[in-house]
Amino acid sequence: MANDKKFIETVFEKFESLDEFNRECIGHYDADRDGKLNFKECSKLMEDVFQSKTYTLTPYYMEQIFNLLDEDKDGLICQEDFRRCVYYWLKQTMKPVSAFIIVDVQNDFITGSMSLLKCPAGQDGEEVIPVINNLLDTVPFDLIVYTKDWHPEDHISFVENVTQRPLTRNCKVKAEDAKVYDVVEFDGPPRTEQKLWPKHCVTNTWGSELHPDLKIAKNAQFVNKGHHSEVDSYSAFWDNNKLSQTELVKILAKHKVTDVFVCGVAYDICVGYTAFHSLEHGFRTILVEDACRGVDVKAIEETKQKLLDSGAIIVKSSQVNAIVTGEDRPTPLGLQTAKNVALARELVNRGIVK
Repeated sequence: MANDKKFIETVFEKFESLDEFNRECIGHYDADRDGKLNFKECSKLMEDVFQSKTYTLTPYYMEQIFNLLDEDKDGLICQEDFRRCVYYWLKQTMKPVSAFIIVDVQNDFITGSMSLLKCPAGQDGEEVIPVINNLLDTVPFDLIVYTKDWHPEDHISFVENVTQRPLTRNCKVKAEDAKVYDVVEFDGPPRTEQKLWPKHCVTNTWGSELHPDLKIAKNAQFVNKGHHSEVDSYSAFWDNNKLSQTELVKILAKHKVTDVFVCGVAYDICVGYTAFHSLEHGFRTILVEDACRGVDVKAIEETKQKLLDSGAIIVKSSQVNAIVTGEDRPTPLGLQTAKNVALARELVNRGIVK
């Protein structure tokens, strides 16, 4: 059997019929001609699919992916497995649809009231702007989204407003003694634990505007968050209590996005939460590390490790174009795709989705 790296691309472009595609693929990799793919044969398929200078296709990844795609768990990929699982896994892996989410690159976080330079890590948020601009100029993302903190004057996160709401009896910090970075518990309802920040990104103020040096892509989408007074919203998907969603997931679904690239400020807060919720929604998630700056060094490292443990990958901006164009197909994303396909199949089998 030929180990032709171009076969899978060729057959993907050649056939419009799903059944015809399945037969051609199985026929190519089915060395013993039994009409099915065993683990060794499927491993050859994976070797052709994954092309990456950065990530190695290890036996661990092969076994995990094979087991997720083998729906009836008989150790063989049959025609039905291929039709229901492998094709959709291949489609997402080889033909990803990318969204670039630029999180909160706003004046207040760069040079304003919550400038990252004033935070414990002492990082300069302005440094992300040329990196992001270069990505906008050089990478053919399918969708670009800018997010913004968009707070009312009486927002619960502002240290200036801590006396406006009653604290719980057991709160360790008294309202009159509260300072930036303290964590308090408001009595509610509902009871809400809140880290306190300086007033920032107030709706329709200079501080809430995107930094003037940040390029704004044509046809970009914009998502505002944190506009409810009583709950903070670190993530661009949900508020912190998961009581309400933004429009982001609908925007991504409308554009059939598979891969979410996340960057911006702050790494350990809004960028990290957005990336975590991207994974929860089933998107293959890539954090562009040199296009992020954060608040606290320890929290940045903890966020990074949690994202890696959850299935995200962390890359440099120089790696992004190859992933977006499909030249680089990282194996961790392939495993995440297999998990997504298996979950979707389970939901269909249980009648939760059609």
